[in-house]
Amino acid sequence: MTETFDHGGGVRSIRVPIPDNPLGYTLVYVVDTDRGPVLVDSGWDDPASWEVLNAGLAACGTSVAEVCGVVVTHHHPDHHGLSGQVREASGAWVAMHAADAAIVRRTRETRPERWYAYMAAKLTVAGAPEEHVAPLRAARGRRTFPGLSPALPDREIVPGELLDLPGRRLRAIWTPGHTPGHVCLHLEEEHPDRLPGSGRLFSGDHVLPEITPHIGLYEDPDDATVTDPPPVSASLDRGDPLGDYLDSLERVGRLTPAEVLPAHQYAFTDAPARVRQLLTHHEDRLTDLLALLSEPLTPWQLAERMEWNRPWPDIPYPSRNIAVSEAEAHLRRLVKLGRAEPVAGGEPVAYVAV
Repeated sequence: MTETFDHGGGVRSIRVPIPDNPLGYTLVYVVDTDRGPVLVDSGWDDPASWEVLNAGLAACGTSVAEVCGVVVTHHHPDHHGLSGQVREASGAWVAMHAADAAIVRRTRETRPERWYAYMAAKLTVAGAPEEHVAPLRAARGRRTFPGLSPALPDREIVPGELLDLPGRRLRAIWTPGHTPGHVCLHLEEEHPDRLPGSGRLFSGDHVLPEITPHIGLYEDPDDATVTDPPPVSASLDRGDPLGDYLDSLERVGRLTPAEVLPAHQYAFTDAPARVRQLLTHHEDRLTDLLALLSEPLTPWQLAERMEWNRPWPDIPYPSRNIAVSEAEAHLRRLVKLGRAEPVAGGEPVAYVAV
């Protein structure tokens, strides 16, 4: 059953399913413009998802052939996956921030076996046991890897600028953290129900009503240094995704939108309160990790001891890789703050609180 919702003021949403994923669906927004409908995100590249997107557009009184543009909040496949098919069916342009567009280009140019080798090396340096790494080593001969053919965007989303949407005022807000080029989109128009605040915010995965988005390392198989080896300067030069995210959160909180339209779950109000909750969550988590780092731990060992939504033995194989990446992002933040440091001479590298 196709589920759509009219948010008023020429904005509707379609629940486009994500196969075999606990998130369930991506909310693809349909924004009316003087040139035709524009999508904010497109959904997962899957036949069933494509069918739901088409049915949802019909329920909204339009069709994929009438779509004139796709604004992608970030490059992940549940947001960007169907962008290419929409473009093929309609001639629509696809827009993305330059940092995520660069990831899309590198992804398309990287051989699948390079991804498997990269992940195996990265997890080994993080301290993963051989039984976890072995499937990746065995997969190096495969010619497929999920999400290796994303559509190249036609347009660049420039932070701070209004998008070219005739009849609408939609401004790009750069919010790195979940990905390097994640953007939120500020609809600078009075709320259709005249709720107090500054317009509406399409928040992608940056701010969700109940979920804390994944903040991990910015993965890049072409990076010669696959993790955070000593010296410390090597890690300090390679970005701070969690720091990026926290800074971006504060920027969104200052916008004080009347309503937030996220890519998952449901629309909500009081963005500053939700931002405060997320800031507190990550500060509490960093404090908890410092307590765990009273003894030297590798990123894998730290991930094993962190609090997740289920016990570590029950976490599926792919999700463990994501958990390790999140542990590494938090470690990098602590190193940046001077609250943790790598232990010299160890391999794999362990970290300890300062």
